[in-house]
Amino acid sequence: MNIVLVGMQWGDEGKGKVIDIMSQKVDYIVRYQGGNNAGHTVVVGDKQYIFHLIPSGILHPGKICCIGNGVVIDPGVLLTELGDLRKNGIDFKRRFKISSLAHVIMPYHKNLDRLREAKRKNKIGTTGRGIGPCYADKINRCGIRMIDLLNPVVLRAKLKDNLKEKNEIFKKVYQHPGFSFKEIYAQYLGYGELFSPYICNTAALLSKAVARKKDILLEGAQGTFLDIDFGTYPFVTSSSTTSGGACIGTGISPDKIDKVVGVCKAYTTRVGEGPFPTEFPAPFGKVMRDKGNEFGATTGRPRRCGWFDALIAKESVMLNGITEVAIMKMDVLDGLKEVKICTAYKYKGKIFKEFPSDLEVLTKAIPVYKTMRGWPHQDSKPRSFKQLHHCARTYLAALQDILGAKITMVSIGSARKESVFI
Repeated sequence: MNIVLVGMQWGDEGKGKVIDIMSQKVDYIVRYQGGNNAGHTVVVGDKQYIFHLIPSGILHPGKICCIGNGVVIDPGVLLTELGDLRKNGIDFKRRFKISSLAHVIMPYHKNLDRLREAKRKNKIGTTGRGIGPCYADKINRCGIRMIDLLNPVVLRAKLKDNLKEKNEIFKKVYQHPGFSFKEIYAQYLGYGELFSPYICNTAALLSKAVARKKDILLEGAQGTFLDIDFGTYPFVTSSSTTSGGACIGTGISPDKIDKVVGVCKAYTTRVGEGPFPTEFPAPFGKVMRDKGNEFGATTGRPRRCGWFDALIAKESVMLNGITEVAIMKMDVLDGLKEVKICTAYKYKGKIFKEFPSDLEVLTKAIPVYKTMRGWPHQDSKPRSFKQLHHCARTYLAALQDILGAKITMVSIGSARKESVFI
């Protein structure tokens, strides 16, 4: 079976834990988009692992993990991640693959990202990792790919051409001295040498796996509402985060996808700028942020927190073709007297029951809530759905009815074992 796993909100839904659990039952795990602007956190025993590029399924022996062509790769970050795996005694030599077609983040991408953001009046809230400028070069057909790092002649020609243009922009627009060809060329040829054992035609590799009836998990980064097309534009990422992006970012054809699983929190969070209709007032937001440890795995930035937004969750189900949902961080709502679900937005006297694309509506809308009874802290972690407090079960039933997709997993803690399956 070939499964796509997507985030249903603005990312940070807890996909890393779900991927880690699902990886036990598949043969291949493939990351299909994004870059090191995203992070997945996995807790195994007393050890915490944070992945930015490598699929978190790498923790399971025998699983083949791929970085697909839709990902943009910062070679320095990837090298650090591989080094951390080695330090922890995780053998990946024969089971880690990188698409030859994946684009490479260059030093000028990162600088351009930061300089552009600093110059903008309306800031997007970029991580400054060079993701957007790298994808822009891909679309502008001047990007450098992993395969190019293995060919000195091609790398030289592409890099010289790029620097000729980019250094002009740096000097004239940003008063920045620009970059040295010699230094970057030598550094990235070195990266090519280090990564050469892993670079391959991953589309062909996965096609053969499909033909052999192997099970594949396609792992998305970020969330549906950071999608370049369907997200809260312009406060989005630069890639296709929806399930459709899984085919583009791996080379697996749509007819080979068997199931799409969505992941969302029992409430909602968002990092960076952009509209967030159900955001908590600042004091309560801080309480919930501290309670849920809502700080970015990649940047450490504090996440904005709010009530569950059914409009974006329903839209996610529709856009991605989600049939199963994992609800994460249910335990963070423990101890609240009441919990709320946003069922509509109200703006200028009009009720919106479907997600609006107008940025003004999203920014100024007042959420319409369904209020439900909360539930107390449970001294012992529930081991089954029946052991959840009856008010928690009622809340989950309401979410399932609204979403029109079956809730099959509820997370009640960060560890692998702290999960309830339905």
